[in-house]
Amino acid sequence: KSDMAYLDSAATSQKPSCVLNTLRHYYTRYNANPNRGTYALSELATQKYAKCRSAVAKFIHAKKSEEIVFTKNATEAINLVAYSYVLNNLKQDDEIVLSIMEHHSAIVPMQQIASKVGAKLRYIYLNKDFELSHSDIDSTITDKTKFVVISHVSNVLGTINDVKYITKVAHSHGAVVLVDASQSIAHCPVDVRDLDADFLVFSGHKMYAPMGIGVLYGKHKLLKNMSPFLTGGDMIEYVYEDHTTFADLPNKFEAGTQNVEGAMGLKCAIDYINKIGYANINEHESKLYNYMLTSLKALPYITIYAGKHACGVVSFNVKGIHAHDVASILSSKGVCVRAGNHCAQPLLRHIGVDSTLRCSIAMYNNSDDVDNLVGALEHVHKIFAKYIKD
Repeated sequence: KSDMAYLDSAATSQKPSCVLNTLRHYYTRYNANPNRGTYALSELATQKYAKCRSAVAKFIHAKKSEEIVFTKNATEAINLVAYSYVLNNLKQDDEIVLSIMEHHSAIVPMQQIASKVGAKLRYIYLNKDFELSHSDIDSTITDKTKFVVISHVSNVLGTINDVKYITKVAHSHGAVVLVDASQSIAHCPVDVRDLDADFLVFSGHKMYAPMGIGVLYGKHKLLKNMSPFLTGGDMIEYVYEDHTTFADLPNKFEAGTQNVEGAMGLKCAIDYINKIGYANINEHESKLYNYMLTSLKALPYITIYAGKHACGVVSFNVKGIHAHDVASILSSKGVCVRAGNHCAQPLLRHIGVDSTLRCSIAMYNNSDDVDNLVGALEHVHKIFAKYIKD
């Protein structure tokens, strides 16, 4: 809707027409099951699917397309690593390190694995700027650390974490690192080789692609030695009555019929981002982010929770009013924001709140969206002013 201010792209992005057209084009031109048929249509679908994988590999600078595994989202990708790598490589009293700002999709799988093998979870906490200090990183990651999970950008605070430094420290102690790039991939380039990430995950739907398609990147040597997470069709080599041998990478991790149209939509979204260019995206979004932050700070009844070095996301509360009430009234004014704990309860508990409002921008937002937000917040304050004590 033209009169709607959509400020919830951290949850899911809106899709450009080229992505929507790609989905329709696939189903009307190329719809067949890949890697199975010997007829022309199936072979064409196989080729299209392979090109999608190569496009993702190039996009994040992976060495080989075999290092790209398609999943349904980042959550499934993290679980794949948890049960195929972490479960089989950690033992009692080993340590898993996470930041306190991690999404539940990272925390819960690691809790499950830790309980199964007797490993311990350790957290890196925030400094006064809602960031992870190098000194806290250095003291938390030790020789006992075997696995580290870190978000590139916080989905609550927008904090841009120094992933490159964390990876360097973790590797110096012999630990393996998984980077969650779900909140960064739409805003800035992601280079797995520059970050030296062992694993990296993201969801397509947060970067203008369809829902139901996600990506796991893993270094070839790690993926090759991992056991499959899901088993069944297309991830096998040979099946006998009493045992099975598995296919080579990446098929080993892609059981069953895959989301080919989603992969094609993801490739289209990548082409869309590349055509516009991250430099242009960053220039537009940085100005808009600063405008939103400045506009919110100008409202005396707003408390802001945002990293000193951040992008894409600003969380805040209206003093004396619950976030859900505010969000409902904003909705009546055509302003779409997220309210709640944002699948990050440990983080919100750590900063002393039970919920916040979250505004998140994308390249399609503009200053009018921010002005509509501010106007709607002023309306909220007028409604509740007589009930709130300063």
